[in-house]
Amino acid sequence: MRKPLIAPSLLSADFSRLAEEIQNLEQLGVDWFHCDVMDGAFVPNISFGVPIIEAIRQCTTLPLDVHLMIQAPERYIQTFAEAGADILTFHWEATPHPDRLIQQIHSLGKQAGIALNPATPVEVLVDILPEVEVVCVMSVNPGFGGQRFIPYITHKVQRLWELRQRRNARALIEVDGGISPETVLQIPQADVLVVGHNLLRAPDRIKALEALRTAWM
Repeated sequence: MRKPLIAPSLLSADFSRLAEEIQNLEQLGVDWFHCDVMDGAFVPNISFGVPIIEAIRQCTTLPLDVHLMIQAPERYIQTFAEAGADILTFHWEATPHPDRLIQQIHSLGKQAGIALNPATPVEVLVDILPEVEVVCVMSVNPGFGGQRFIPYITHKVQRLWELRQRRNARALIEVDGGISPETVLQIPQADVLVVGHNLLRAPDRIKALEALRTAWM
């Protein structure tokens, strides 16, 4: 049976020793790093920006999925691409021209991801789904780590999987928020799991990662 990609959310890392945290997670065998960029406007929180992405890029060769939780992301796409992002994920709700933004990301040689807030239906992607490499389904309201998984996301991920089949698209289904061995069982269609507190704040990260992967199987 296939295994999902594990993408630790570095928002939950210890920033006083970020390089060591990244090295430790690489040694555990994670697949991506998920980097949340927040502007205090699109979401009610502020997180790291371009200098931190540049620093993370110097610490790892693993793919960086830079999740832009910001208004008007088109203003910063090139800057974050140059900082070292491999995947640039923006919110459908944050821009009036998602198709133009996808083209902009691809023109920079990067993969395009599009994120949906919990209350945004997957059907808004019916036309552009074949154009993106990743769809990030928010399973919590964006802005803060450590939140509980929203139950109706189970059906939303199922609908996205069905839409992907109908549209003959290849976008990876990424689920972000409240991921644990228990909630993983509710989203078997997911290709990428963004894990924050339940991995980075776990007393034993080896056991926490094993629990996630065992639950999937």
